[in-house]
Amino acid sequence: MDKLQLTPQQIAFMDVFGYLVFPGLLADCIERITTEFEQVFTGHGGGHNGEPHNGTARSCILPFIDQSDYLSALIDDVRVDGIFASLLGDDYNYLGSDGNFYVGDTGWHSDTDWTGKMRGAPPRVFYKMALYLDPVTATSGALRVIPGSQRYGDHFAEDLQRTLRRSQDELGLTGDAVPAIALESKPGDVVVFNQNTKHSAWGGNNRRRMFTINATRQYDDADIPLLRNEVAAFARFWVDSVYGPAMLRTASDARMVHLRQPLTQLDHLADAVRKAKETMSEPARG
Repeated sequence: MDKLQLTPQQIAFMDVFGYLVFPGLLADCIERITTEFEQVFTGHGGGHNGEPHNGTARSCILPFIDQSDYLSALIDDVRVDGIFASLLGDDYNYLGSDGNFYVGDTGWHSDTDWTGKMRGAPPRVFYKMALYLDPVTATSGALRVIPGSQRYGDHFAEDLQRTLRRSQDELGLTGDAVPAIALESKPGDVVVFNQNTKHSAWGGNNRRRMFTINATRQYDDADIPLLRNEVAAFARFWVDSVYGPAMLRTASDARMVHLRQPLTQLDHLADAVRKAKETMSEPARG
């Protein structure tokens, strides 16, 4: 199979609207992916922090695909690799994955530090690839996005940033009534979005399985402090590396292109974890 390459139109669509959908892209291997997902959770006690998922709160494992030889190899898949390479260049950084049992609604948000308070700069562009392992519709937990909301500094995007968390008071709308596109999905479909894009989910059950793969461009020398901040942010999950054991153990030279730069910036993570443990009773859920 040749490496997937996005068309100019697909890249333009991502730039304008902030998301792409690939129906059935991984349908040929979704059964094995789902089996591996369940095995990773079973191996970690079935849920968050070693406790079985009980449906009362989100369960999350991070890093996630890194715990399985098979799931780690998704980074090498010509479809996954091709999407990220088309958007970010062949030497993009893979920077984290989380596996989840979602519960109920997820309010409107971006997955980046929109205000720049953590990084001292506008939010960097990350792309998130999401795979849902259960069918989801507009009313049962499908990802909803607001097209164009990823454009930091744009008047429309800034208005959304200001109003969405208090949409009832600010706009007279409940979160599920905010105008948006619901990206309905079935197992094997792949959704990719700019992490600045405002997104949410509504009406989902208490055992919604989904995992993500996150990537960004290689950091220029001047931006290495931003990478160090990203690495330090992993401390809230009480992990000693940005990557899990299977990801590193099975890494080929080609995969290491996407791991090498973050691995050079781990020297301060242990101290950040120590400080996090002093202030947190348990690791973050993601």
